Amino acid sequence: MRPARIHHHDHRPQWRFAHPFSALRMAARRTVPPRGEAPTGGAGVRRHFASVVPVLITAAVTLLALTGGTGMSWLPLLAVGPALAAATSGPWGVLRIGALAVGLGAAIGIHAGTSGRELAIVLSALSAVTLASSLAATLRRRREQVLAAVRSVAEAAQHAFLKPVPATVGPFQAAVRYSAAAAEARIGGDLYALVPTPYGIRLIVGDVRGKGLPAVGVAALVLGVFREAAYDEPDLLDVVHRIERSLARNLGPDDFVTAVIAGYPDADRMELVNCGHAAPLLVQDSAVLPVEPARPTPPLGLRALADESPVLQEVALADGNQLLFYTDGVTEARDHEREFYPLGERLAVHLSEEPSRTLAALHEDLLTHVGGELHDDAAMLLLRKPAVAPVGSVGSVESVGSNAVDEPVGKWPSRPVAAE
Repeated sequence: MRPARIHHHDHRPQWRFAHPFSALRMAARRTVPPRGEAPTGGAGVRRHFASVVPVLITAAVTLLALTGGTGMSWLPLLAVGPALAAATSGPWGVLRIGALAVGLGAAIGIHAGTSGRELAIVLSALSAVTLASSLAATLRRRREQVLAAVRSVAEAAQHAFLKPVPATVGPFQAAVRYSAAAAEARIGGDLYALVPTPYGIRLIVGDVRGKGLPAVGVAALVLGVFREAAYDEPDLLDVVHRIERSLARNLGPDDFVTAVIAGYPDADRMELVNCGHAAPLLVQDSAVLPVEPARPTPPLGLRALADESPVLQEVALADGNQLLFYTDGVTEARDHEREFYPLGERLAVHLSEEPSRTLAALHEDLLTHVGGELHDDAAMLLLRKPAVAPVGSVGSVESVGSNAVDEPVGKWPSRPVAAE
């Protein structure tokens, strides 16, 4: 089997841009589960425990008041129960805890022989705290419902771009794995598309800076422009230029998109344009080789800052070779020791002749690495060129989802070639 060759078409002098560009992106977001969605796993256990804590505190205060010999001195602490319940329960739950606290307070006061005036003041204070906590719980519940409705619209918009991935696309076996993050971070800007065109198979894998609805909107814009340009433009660099021009008109000053745009114009040759994204991984004879660009190119939307054109690479693909594209949600996933997920090493371990099986194994391994919950969207797209080109559908697949790159297992040498 001949080795893969990586060539570069460079029309401009070399420009050294800071690498990796994905270090510009910081993700931190918190939301709540939609109404009616029951928590599962660790989240369900935590919520159940939180709902029991106010009852336990009320019981503990009652026990101290009865056994401590100080009577009314402990009664003000009964207000902790309904106050805490406001953060974990609905308004009726708060009222039940408050009624329990008031009833126990009255019983303790009578048992201790407290004067009626003093007992009335304490019980009135408990009732006031209970009503205020119930109102706070009502407002919190309404905000959760509004947030859930907004997020459901965002998810619907995001999922409108999700389409089934055909097992074969052109001469390739293909598979895509999109891993939504945990409940607090399920809307993101990860994107991918794989389409057949008159100029061969073309694809894009990228990540929008930021999260939420704005990121989904930018990802949708990128995919729309890519889909049109991929069909219209014979040159892959012109596809990138059209995306860049569209983003220049629509992006904010702090927004950008890292992406890899690829095309397969003819047999045994894959073209790549890497715009600040993580390097694809080439699998050749069970070796995993990152396809690093010879000259880093800024992300889409930032070219005006550097006034530099993207670089076109050519990667020769022999029979049996595989090429993995991914977003930083994979390589930035950390375990409990804050170690990044070693994608190159794990890909070599889980490699198989079926892309779907390989990605399924990587997905399970990734979840094991992070302890069961991802905190960022993660997308992987794997192409494999079998010894005999498969016969199958050539339908398109598109998706919108939301960088410390792992140490490379190996790096295939590349050399520039004359510009066309």
